[in-house]
Amino acid sequence: MKLKVYRYHEGMDSPRYDTFEIDSSPGLTVLGALFQLQKEFDDSIAFHYSCRGAVCGSCAMLINKVPRLACRTQVESLLKGELDVPISSYPAINETIEWDPEKEVLIEPLPHLPVIKDLIVDMDAFFKYYRSLEPILRPSDDDPEKERLMDPEHVKELELYTNCILCASCFGACPVEGNNPEYLGPAALAKLYRFHIDPREAEGNERLKLADTPNGWSACDSYGNCYQVCPKGVSPIMAIAKAVRELNGDK
Repeated sequence: MKLKVYRYHEGMDSPRYDTFEIDSSPGLTVLGALFQLQKEFDDSIAFHYSCRGAVCGSCAMLINKVPRLACRTQVESLLKGELDVPISSYPAINETIEWDPEKEVLIEPLPHLPVIKDLIVDMDAFFKYYRSLEPILRPSDDDPEKERLMDPEHVKELELYTNCILCASCFGACPVEGNNPEYLGPAALAKLYRFHIDPREAEGNERLKLADTPNGWSACDSYGNCYQVCPKGVSPIMAIAKAVRELNGDK
């Protein structure tokens, strides 16, 4: 089994791809394979990781042309074609490179973000857009003695969006983001909608206006890649559609 890995560092004229041959074993993840490459072939290969349990979102990267978490992506499943994801074409897919998906795993950095080194990208733009939408609860009442209770139905609705781990997979898979770098992005907009619908929030109705801009809600073209690649099943496209309807007065 072969891994074809994107390589780049400051000073290089252009990126290159290095190919490594390793033995696949049951349960081997792409992250585990990268550790193996570091240990056995080249300890300079750079990538991010932390929890190794699909919680932190640090190891998101482009694997076989789909943004995924390296820590939960099984190599054998990839080679067998069991992890195919139905997504619309976007710039990273259009940048083709020859590889055999039945024998090789192609590993590249997350699209739409500047590459720092190899598989590590600069997430500043992603978090800039996220912070610009003020993702902080502003309660409508004074601090309670214990906690603010919520109806179970409200909790269930919020969980559709609170499961986001800010891995930026949706950001990397979004065709709009590839064509318009100023677009706020699926993760930031989904988080904004999450606070809008929070019954404890004081500024719920006003929050939608934060993204009522040319690069906000209205910039989404409803491709749906964000939902398809989200490792936690969050659906930014649903949040965006609901927000647009509300802004248009259709609740």
